[in-house]
Amino acid sequence: MFEIIRNLGAFIVALGILVAVHEWGHFIVARKCGVKVLRFSIGFGKPLYKRITSTGMEFVIAAVPLGGYVRMLDGRVDMVAPEDETNSFDQKPVWQRFAIVAAGPGINFLFAIFISMAVFMIGQNTAKPYIGAIISDSYIALTGAEVGDKIVKVGSNQTESWKAVNIELISYIGADKIPLTVEKPNGREVTYTMNMPNWQFDPEIDNMFDSIGFDVFRTKPKKIIAVVAVGGPSALAGLQEKDEIVKLNGTFMTEWGQIVDYIEPRANETVEVEVLRDGESRVFSVTLGETQTPTGSKGLLGIYNEYEAYPEAYYFNNQSGPFEALVKGTQETWRLMTFTVEMLGKFITGDVSVKNLSGPISIAQGAGIHASYGIIAFLGFLALISVNLGIINLLPLPMLDGGHLMYFTAEWITGKPVPDAVQEIGFKIGGVLLFMLMATAIFNDILRIT
Repeated sequence: MFEIIRNLGAFIVALGILVAVHEWGHFIVARKCGVKVLRFSIGFGKPLYKRITSTGMEFVIAAVPLGGYVRMLDGRVDMVAPEDETNSFDQKPVWQRFAIVAAGPGINFLFAIFISMAVFMIGQNTAKPYIGAIISDSYIALTGAEVGDKIVKVGSNQTESWKAVNIELISYIGADKIPLTVEKPNGREVTYTMNMPNWQFDPEIDNMFDSIGFDVFRTKPKKIIAVVAVGGPSALAGLQEKDEIVKLNGTFMTEWGQIVDYIEPRANETVEVEVLRDGESRVFSVTLGETQTPTGSKGLLGIYNEYEAYPEAYYFNNQSGPFEALVKGTQETWRLMTFTVEMLGKFITGDVSVKNLSGPISIAQGAGIHASYGIIAFLGFLALISVNLGIINLLPLPMLDGGHLMYFTAEWITGKPVPDAVQEIGFKIGGVLLFMLMATAIFNDILRIT
């Protein structure tokens, strides 16, 4: 229950912020262009809060937090008083109408830059992408890369962190070859080409690094509890952070791997867990939970363990001053934008399955998980979703901003508006396509949780 409430709360906060930012982009440019704004709504449906501003505009927060809109005076649908004719959206030159509509997605991209800039200014310790293990006869093993190599580039793009490595490798889904540049322990850079003719990777069930044949560098795991999941089996039994697991059902556990091997095949069983707490031995009765994996159900303690200290050479403090943070934030946002477009292209070509589309439930889960990791992770999630929202709205579907921009571009070229009948047909087609897209995403969400 706690997890559901956390996810829902984080989802409402994230979507509320992003919708407000998007609609504010439309609003502010409309006002600059002299268009009268009648309503600014965050959400749809029944108003939960409403007030009239000094300009006569209605500001509304509505019950369904799945979008929003800015309603402008428009002679095509409103009765316009003579004194307001110059303030009507449809009476503005095409370049102003284009700017008003484009401002929504545009402000999403600027917001992502701002958020990314803030993350870089706050700073955080970031693991460098050192290879920790290699599976024999795997794609990467056949290149000659070795344990201890640091991945510095995938293709032509630099990779300072595992986040960057992850993005760049995913962008090669569907490719037969992946260029990979590593830095050897002696500082020498070597470029390999991974031949991937039979690479099968499903983001829903597979670990991408495992599918390529390597793992990230990890320090040795301890038997000490770092985090106890709220509402999980261990929390309900009374286990706490800093407890060191000594025995399970009377059997000594000498390392963390033994604990994992003992717990996984015992889903829903009750296990006696003996721990050291402040130097004293204590025993707790824990009824294990259950988690579903591609290979079946596994037992769940509901804890995360500590690891030995990370070597200083293997991480860096990713913090920047304002100007450098702005440059980095812009670069990261641009890569997220190009990456999103690449993924849309892979949906069209079939390299990425439509079952990987995510809807509001998955977004809510992602928001909750990132919020639980702290403010830095949540801000990074906001930047990613803001970019996605901007790109999706630029799709040339008449129900979206991109569809309106398509019509305005045609008007710009021909010198006359697209006929109303053509626009109406386009809106109907766009509505059907958008509904199918959303239905598929929501259906995928339901499958993930059932």
